Amino acid sequence: AAAADTGQSLDGAAGLRSRYTQLQAQLQDNPFGRPLHLDSSEGSSAVKGDIYAVLDHPFAQVRESLATPGNWCDILILHLNTKYCSLSNQGGKTMLRMHVGKKTPQDLRDTYRVDFTYTGGAAANDYFSSSMRAEKGPLDTSDYRIQIEAVQLPDNRAFLHLSYSYSYGMAGKLALRAYLATVGRDKVGFTVVGQGADGKPKYVTGSRASVERNTMRYYLAIDAYLASLSQPAAQRQEKRLDTWYTTTEQYRTQLNEVDRNAYLAMKRDEVARQQLPAD
Repeated sequence: AAAADTGQSLDGAAGLRSRYTQLQAQLQDNPFGRPLHLDSSEGSSAVKGDIYAVLDHPFAQVRESLATPGNWCDILILHLNTKYCSLSNQGGKTMLRMHVGKKTPQDLRDTYRVDFTYTGGAAANDYFSSSMRAEKGPLDTSDYRIQIEAVQLPDNRAFLHLSYSYSYGMAGKLALRAYLATVGRDKVGFTVVGQGADGKPKYVTGSRASVERNTMRYYLAIDAYLASLSQPAAQRQEKRLDTWYTTTEQYRTQLNEVDRNAYLAMKRDEVARQQLPAD
């Protein structure tokens, strides 16, 4: 695999339009059942996932939703491992305080806190970008980046690029190795790396599989958020939770972790906890 570039990973407006043209075949014919292309790469101490997708929503609505930092906690909390998210302004910087943990209910004291700095990027009539970066993550991981950009298509829909990456030191590598040898042993990603004797696809494993699963979960959270906007405000939260779970279940091989009722109950509690002031 190519080395993960942990630096600037956005294409810019012209680059993103060019990428849209290049990816026509993959967007139209793929195993996702939607116009989506997923890439991942791994370097010696970094891993990265990229999703390119056509969003079935007007560009202006996508830009307004995703270029507003206040909406990101509503998006990020949909991910199984996000236990809490709050927005604040510190010294003129927009901060997203996130807690990550297990895929089951958890006391906040038992989770890892990750502080993201939110940066609005370019903003034009037909393009926008933004990024979130955290210097430190759990278990010797660092330089977490969630970057998004979108360009307006001729039919007024949006073409989105989501990039998710992080780096890890030696302790992080060992922790990852232990995880992949135990709990994560049978987990796979989306990239097909071969064919089994039974003729079925063999999927990528290891840290690339892990970053692919999480990039997909974040993408589906963005999509679920946008899908909820057609509902009255009071019903949007439930719509988001339901949509996120339903769409992840379309990719059961990679993303199935908990049953629907367990997910909904856990997330309702976590969303309620998010309304309380952080200690």
